[in-house]
Amino acid sequence: MDNPNILKEVQEVEISTPYGKPSSSLKIGKVKGVEVVLLARHGRDHSIPPTQVNYRANVWALKEIGCTHILATTACGSLRRDIERGDLVILDQFIDFTRHRPVSYFDCFKEGIKHTAMAMPFSSVMRNVLINTCEELGLKHHTTGTVITIEGPRFSTKAESRMFRLWGADVINMSIAPEVILANELAIPYAAIAMSTDYDCLFDDVQSVTWEEVLEVFHSNADKVLNLLINAVVKIK
Repeated sequence: MDNPNILKEVQEVEISTPYGKPSSSLKIGKVKGVEVVLLARHGRDHSIPPTQVNYRANVWALKEIGCTHILATTACGSLRRDIERGDLVILDQFIDFTRHRPVSYFDCFKEGIKHTAMAMPFSSVMRNVLINTCEELGLKHHTTGTVITIEGPRFSTKAESRMFRLWGADVINMSIAPEVILANELAIPYAAIAMSTDYDCLFDDVQSVTWEEVLEVFHSNADKVLNLLINAVVKIK
């Protein structure tokens, strides 16, 4: 998305929040005439491990700058054989298996009790846009998917991977929670495109995930995600 042929009229903005600084500066520009803001979750040099990402500052900064929707991307491991390497999954549910991250803006109830509804955490309107755009572009995709977010930065053990599948998770990653939770707390419609890069370590007849494999599959399929983003963003209202 940093490609100058894609992002027009670019400016960078540094912003501070009550929760500290976000992971990167906010890059503001236009895609097909639509104003967008880019934020690098792990920093522009990918130097921030998943647990150390300041999710509260990131989501707050997007709200503060005026973003009306959040469209996220994530690499993920597949916990189903039919979700193959390079497939896109339009997530509709999550399981939060993190343990060390601030997961809410509501640390106290001094200004009233806050229990945010989370039954359907991903925007159905945005999900439908992504699904329809995948179909128009002929991209192999799955219209639903439950992601389990683990703490990381390590990958799962085989016992954990099997447990997550028994729990009903379809894919696994390290970043959707608490990001989606916080977006819902601030009432920002949120959707995510997950790209399957590996099979975690679930199957004995498939090599267990390595970082090198994740990078190889992601880079070879990144154009699909980029094409989907460019064509979907103009349809999100």
